[in-house]
Amino acid sequence: METAVSEKQSQANYDNDIIDWFENVSENAVHVQTQTLRRILELNYGVEYLEKWLVGNNIQEIDARALESLFISTVPVASHADFEPYIQRIADGDTGPLLTQQPITTLSLSSGTTEGRQKYVPFTRHSAQTTLQIFRLAAAYRARVFPIREGGRILEFIYSSKQFKTKGGLTAGTATTHYYASEEFKIKQEMTKSFTCSPEEVISSGDYKQSTYCHLLLGLFYSSEVEFITSAFAYSIVQAFRAFEEHWKEICNDITEGTLSSRIDLPKIRKAVLEIISPNPCLASKVQGCCEELQNLNWSGLIPKLWPNAKYVYSIMTGSMQPYFKKLRHYAGDLPLVSADYGSTESWIGVNVDPSLPAENVTFAVIPTFSYFEFLPLYRQKPGCISAIDDLLEGEPVPLSQVKVGQEYEVIVTTFTGLYRYRLGDVVEVAGFHRGTPKLSFICRRKLILTVNIDKNTEKDLQSVVERGSQLLTEAGAELLDFTSHAYVANQPGHYVIYWEIKGEVEERILGECCREMDASFVDHGYVVSRKTNSIGPLELCIVERGTFKRILDYFIGNGAAMSQFKTPRCTSNQVLLRILDACTIKRFHSTAYGC
Repeated sequence: METAVSEKQSQANYDNDIIDWFENVSENAVHVQTQTLRRILELNYGVEYLEKWLVGNNIQEIDARALESLFISTVPVASHADFEPYIQRIADGDTGPLLTQQPITTLSLSSGTTEGRQKYVPFTRHSAQTTLQIFRLAAAYRARVFPIREGGRILEFIYSSKQFKTKGGLTAGTATTHYYASEEFKIKQEMTKSFTCSPEEVISSGDYKQSTYCHLLLGLFYSSEVEFITSAFAYSIVQAFRAFEEHWKEICNDITEGTLSSRIDLPKIRKAVLEIISPNPCLASKVQGCCEELQNLNWSGLIPKLWPNAKYVYSIMTGSMQPYFKKLRHYAGDLPLVSADYGSTESWIGVNVDPSLPAENVTFAVIPTFSYFEFLPLYRQKPGCISAIDDLLEGEPVPLSQVKVGQEYEVIVTTFTGLYRYRLGDVVEVAGFHRGTPKLSFICRRKLILTVNIDKNTEKDLQSVVERGSQLLTEAGAELLDFTSHAYVANQPGHYVIYWEIKGEVEERILGECCREMDASFVDHGYVVSRKTNSIGPLELCIVERGTFKRILDYFIGNGAAMSQFKTPRCTSNQVLLRILDACTIKRFHSTAYGC
């Protein structure tokens, strides 16, 4: 008993220590940022990328504030295209100090679903260390609101993807894959005294369908011990429980017999899982009873029913994950949904210090030691008007010390891994401050996704339009499972095509109304004018057969993406995806908005 109390006190002290650390660096965020930039430049002084701008300056003799001014005034703001030649040389085996003085032995792949292609990003030990640090920090803040038992389990829907070697012999793969394979991931579990239900063999199987089945099976096997449910993105949790709706009877049989379904045919997974589970007819009977009851409720409240000791569901729920929020709430019932933290493949940015707030209202406090942050002000052309993100006027980038509450910005990062004044493409709004560090609300990706003529619509615009259209679907008792879009310009006038995968039977009249409602809901001035003059044609709604978006997921994973990082592309020009979508289209509707 004394040992247990001692361990509990030790964990509480650790949580307080890491929170005290963050409160201190937040209070002194301006000073910490200048020192962070100095450290980055000192560690990487003389690298090829920086030489052309900082050559001849002895940065050791320049104070931190003056160095910050020199850096901002001489080094240009850049995009990934500016770094790509250097990263490619690194991938091909160039070991010279191109971006960092520290050797880069690992490259991360972005998901590729936002930009349409995967990008290489440098990954170093620092990347894994900051991941561990933000996980510890976020866990400490959550523990203050949702205390969990030491020694409890976490049902984590996490997946590694295949790693491969570049021409120069570097290991390449997704950032999540690198992290799950790192010592830092093992340290996290040891430090938090909470362990994922699934062994490494399940996480790294390379077959997300088999991994998901085993995550669910083992999650139920440890159901009384599970403290919370999590995944990197809300999409993964929703997909997992949709799979559970299909396979729960098989899972119950496996629990009853202590066996493993024949659908699991990877030897390493079978061996690892069968070493854990044992026959438990009592548990299986309980799960079966719950599932029979849940079926009558359309699986509403599935999570608290099957995991009665779970305190919350934890995942990224902002940005492109918003379309899955409603379904996640359906599964979670009254269980709190807690938004995970804000980061990108390039750098972690902010932590959720207010986990008690609804996920819809989450803000992220910038961690000033992780990277050097700048913010590019974005202004509406006319105050109060709604305009496309790419129509916004840009100011000059400002450091963290000069941001203003209520202002929208694009985030710019300078990292320890060799990216300097790098535009992330994320649009955020400063919602307030946590002591001296800004609290950011994520708005959207700045990248334009739908344009035919003078029209400019972003992912956020598309999501808003789809929400309006799908309300009619919901009223008819059906459900929108997923969607994407395409700007069709092969014939003139071009037009928007929106693909829906739905669950349930819906009258064609209602689907036609959904199509018209979406067309009429775009508020971008260029789109409205173009539709009225018929320089953009009527919006087309394509209903695709069930399972279409799983085929899209399989395509991306087959090309190196990880389930943990997957985001359905909200707009695509990828010809392979378009062939899948068009081949799976079973109904087409054209809008009658604008009198067309």
